[in-house]
Amino acid sequence: MVYVKWFFRIVAFVLVFGTLSYVLPRHDVARITGTEVIRMDFSSFNRTFYAQSDSGNVEGETRDVRLINTQKRKTWLFGFIPRDSYGVMVYRNEDTGWIWPPYFKFDSSDLQAEASNLQSTAADPQWVVITQYGWRNRFFTIYPNAIAIRPVDSPDDSPFPWFNVFFFVFIGVAALFIRAMWRQFRERSVDPAMERAGDAWDAADARIDERRGRVRKWLDSWKSKKRRY
Repeated sequence: MVYVKWFFRIVAFVLVFGTLSYVLPRHDVARITGTEVIRMDFSSFNRTFYAQSDSGNVEGETRDVRLINTQKRKTWLFGFIPRDSYGVMVYRNEDTGWIWPPYFKFDSSDLQAEASNLQSTAADPQWVVITQYGWRNRFFTIYPNAIAIRPVDSPDDSPFPWFNVFFFVFIGVAALFIRAMWRQFRERSVDPAMERAGDAWDAADARIDERRGRVRKWLDSWKSKKRRY
């Protein structure tokens, strides 16, 4: 039983951690090397990791996807700790609209034009901060979705992930608040109700024992009468 509980706890932790890892925003310092539009035929698996077509267009199994090609500075711990090495990274640029996750992005065309304008070369780099969410998986052709782009002076201008910090602080405070409310509710309502239910059960059990005792006495009285004859 203990192993079953730990199994479900681990599964719940992996699901929560994976969801937060996917939907929370991250800030990548990168140099845009080009933009392009490709035609994609979505599979039943990777379709889940794409948002939707531009707002106002009809969604289909095949459509154009905007991509932003970059040379990205690598990081540790989901963007909290920058590294001194660089690697290529490709971002998709899609409207999220009103669907999950709730970024309410409707300006993918404008963002693509901004990305094209900020292209640069290694000889004369223009560094930018790309706010994005999602994962990059080369095997399943999955790209993170770029939400916003802004220029910075150097690759060392890595922004602090304030939103993620406030989010986890909020989650921690909310968890403590809900725990305190549950303890009060349990002390005021659940525990007294359980005690009343226990008392009622004990009283019912006592009445049943009393009736059984009466029935047993009545049967014993008949047994004693039979002995007289």
